[in-house]
Parts: sequence; C-alpha cells; structure tokens
Amino acid sequence: MQLNEQTLYGNSQQINVIDDVALIDLMGRDFLGKVGIDYRIFGALAQRNISVSFVVQGSFEKGIGMVVAAKDAENAAAALRKEFQQEFNLGEVYDIAVDKEIAVLSVTGQNWDTFHKSLNALIKNNITPILINNTTSGENVTLVLKKSDAKRAKKVISSEIYGFCKQINIAIFGCGQIGSTLIEQILNSVKNIEERKHIKLNIFAVANSKKAIFNENIISKNWRQELENQGVEYLIENIADFAKTHNLENLIAVDNTASSEFVKNYIYLINSGFDMVSSNKIANTLDYDFYRQIRWALAKQKKRYLYETNVGAGLPLIDTIALLHLSGETITRIRGVFSGSLSYIFNNYSVKNQPFSDILQEAMKMGLTEPDPREDLCGNDVARKLLILARELDLQNEMSEIAVQNLISENLRKLSTADFLQNLDILNADFKAIKEKQEKGCVLRYVGELSGDLQQSKGILEVKLVSVPQNSVLGQLKGSDSIFEIYTESYGSQPLVIQGAGAGALVTARGVFGDILRLA
Repeated sequence: MQLNEQTLYGNSQQINVIDDVALIDLMGRDFLGKVGIDYRIFGALAQRNISVSFVVQGSFEKGIGMVVAAKDAENAAAALRKEFQQEFNLGEVYDIAVDKEIAVLSVTGQNWDTFHKSLNALIKNNITPILINNTTSGENVTLVLKKSDAKRAKKVISSEIYGFCKQINIAIFGCGQIGSTLIEQILNSVKNIEERKHIKLNIFAVANSKKAIFNENIISKNWRQELENQGVEYLIENIADFAKTHNLENLIAVDNTASSEFVKNYIYLINSGFDMVSSNKIANTLDYDFYRQIRWALAKQKKRYLYETNVGAGLPLIDTIALLHLSGETITRIRGVFSGSLSYIFNNYSVKNQPFSDILQEAMKMGLTEPDPREDLCGNDVARKLLILARELDLQNEMSEIAVQNLISENLRKLSTADFLQNLDILNADFKAIKEKQEKGCVLRYVGELSGDLQQSKGILEVKLVSVPQNSVLGQLKGSDSIFEIYTESYGSQPLVIQGAGAGALVTARGVFGDILRLA
C-alpha cells in the first residue's frame, strides 16, 4: 500500500501500511521468560533466511508474537515447531498459530504520549489492535491489525494526527416528514459545518421500509427520485456490509421511523460499529429486559445512543434530567404537558366558547394530530414519553404499569377511522361536562406525572386530564407548546421548568440533527 507522508508542526510524520505480512503466535507456559528463548527463536528463523519485522512478548510471558513476510509464514511456523518439538511434547508449548489476515500500520514521528487519542478513535470505530509496539524514544508506533480494518484505521489515525477533516458517515432510516426534513437540513448545512467545525457529514445510505439507496460519498439532492427509481430491497446487514466494504469510519445510524420492528435492529447496528440516534420512542419503552440489552451492547461496544427528541421534540429535557440524576440530585417528581397536539387542543378549548370537536378539527387541519386523532387522545404517546423519563432515573417500570386516562369513550374506540371522523360531535357532551365542573379560574391540561419514592426500583406513573389554576405554570401554557416541571430536593417546591415547541417535523428534525452533531 502507498506510503502517506505529511509534515505536522515541523516534524515529518508518516503512516505506512503493509498488508503482505503474517503474524506468528508462539504460545506456551512460563518457559517463555527463560533465558535463551529469544535466541532460539531468531536462530531457528535465521537458518531459513526469515526476517522478523518486530516481536511483542505477551502478558505474563505466556506468548510471543512476531511479524514476518506472508510468503515466509508457513516456513517460519515449521521452523519453530521443529525447534520447540521437545517443549510441545512436554506441553510447555501448546500452539504455534499463523494469521495471514493481518496488516501492519506504522506511524513514525508520532509521540507515544499523544497517540492515545488515535488509539481511542480506533476503539470507537470497533478497531482493536492485535499487537502494539513502540520504540523507546516513543517516536515510532507500530500496530498489528486485521487486514480488513487497515484502510479504515489509516483514515481514522490520519484524521487524529494530521487534523484532517473528520468524516461522519450516516445511515438514515425513515423518510417521512421528520426523516425528509432531517436529510434536507444536513444537505443544506454540509459545507458550512465542514468550514466551521472541520467535520464532514456524509449520508451514505437512505432507507424507507422497503428500499434503500447507497453512495460511498454523500447522496445527492435528488435522493427522493433516486430512492423511488433506483432504490433496492435491503436487509439491515446490507447497510453494515456496505460501510465495511467501503471502509467507512465514524458510523451513525439514525432511526426516524415509528416502527416497533425496526428497533429490533439496534443491537445488531451497535455491534456493527454504529452509534445510534433516534426520534423513535419505541426502543426505550419496550420491556425492561430489551432496554437493558441495548445498554449492555452500548457499554460493550463503547457506543452512544442519543434520543433527545423522544420527549419534547427539540427541548433539552432528557439531557437535563440525565445530568441531574448523574450529579446525585434527587428528583422527587416530574409533571408536564408532553403532547403538542393535546396542548393545543386543551389550551384552546379551555378558553374558547367552541365545541370540542371544532377545536379538534382545527388541530387536525394544522397537522398537529395523527390522521386518526384517537392515537393522540388515547394517551399512549404521553405514556411512552413518561416511561422514557422514568427509565432515565433508573426506574424499572413497564408500559403496562402506567395508569392512562383514555379520552375516547369505549363505544368510539372500535369504530373505523372514517366513521369516527364523521361522528366527532359525539365527543362534545362529555368534554362540556368536564369543562363545566371546574372551579372558577381553572383550565384543562392533559398531563403526564411521575411521582412516588423515586429512589426505589419503580415509581408511580399517571397520564390524566386535570384542572389547574389559569395563573399557574401549566395554566399559562399557550399554543402547542410542551412544558415540564422537574421537582428536586435542592429546588424544593420551586420546580425547574422547561418549555417550548414540543411538536412538529422541523423542530424534531433539528433536534435529531443536534444529536448527530453531538456525536460528531
């Protein structure tokens, strides 16, 4: 492979990759620390004119690894087997292994004191050196790697050492409103981010539920037409294989679907070297065992999973709660209006002299609700968001344990969407009665509330319609904003309040984009 050389801070630094080599592992017991063993190894190889590139002694003196030319590998192994035949018979040597699927990456002019940055970058990209060697001066670092990792390792180390623009390779799943908006935001920001942050965002794959398009370099602005006309059926393995085949580093998978099936791919993607970003709430609200399995995979692979938009769209809510919890702050209660659509509906219904069905239709025309608004009014979306926050506090609650007030009466739940939409006025009497039962100066809010002893394994999770004073924090909410009150021991009765736009493709996509940049 070609030598790559560049001058940095006045010092000549080179990265050289050699892939026509093999690793010979001589493995045995403590005899490897005895005087004369190295002499015997080099003597046996010298008799056959075999040169050793370098040698690394294994931990606890139980193994020696040496790199030789690939063409000499079998000959070298035969020479060592002959030399150590007696030790084989005694069980003091138990294997001499040959691995030809390796490469040597040598970095000259690199100070060992700062090479840990490159090493960390390799590990983050699921590249683990088989052997590491450095000179006593610390100015020459040599790594033995899997041959399949060599090109990607060279790119990663070059970025760290030479300050090359770091490339972030992104696969985006889901091309609905949020996914499409995110892709456009990234494409429109690529040049600016590269100039300001020295980060190159590269969308190499876009996929919907049926088809995907791939491009080693960033997809074009005509990606919609390309996906429609040139997209191919795919398996999730095809995405990972494409990234591996093209030596793509710094991988991020973005889930903008609402699919309970797609989240089953998370662990595979994490194990394949992807960090995860998601606007899909389902992965964090399935059974607690699955939730833990994702966290175990993340810890094992040293990957991150960001999902700030799961609750409150682009509001900095999950981060705030996670940081409070991590700092040792005792959170005693969380309450808020979690749904932008239900926020709009009850903010307006509470103060306007209009039937509930009219307000609901307004929200539908504005695109604030699902096509079937029962998906919003049943409370399940609020329940999922509440559960996500509970699990940020290490609570082990399940969805089935949340008390959810469904705002749709049972006789309307089984109707077809078309029949339900034709009979929205049936809702008016029930909500009029609820509105009129309030005390004077109060308004209706549909809230999620986490309470109980949150230092235990489970809390009390409730989703319900409540009446609050109009001059209260929740009572003053306007439009389709979401609002969250976080009560802690330090804040006492005065909660930390986070409020802002809690719905919409634009703010959600921007929040996902923010998570991508945080990983980058």
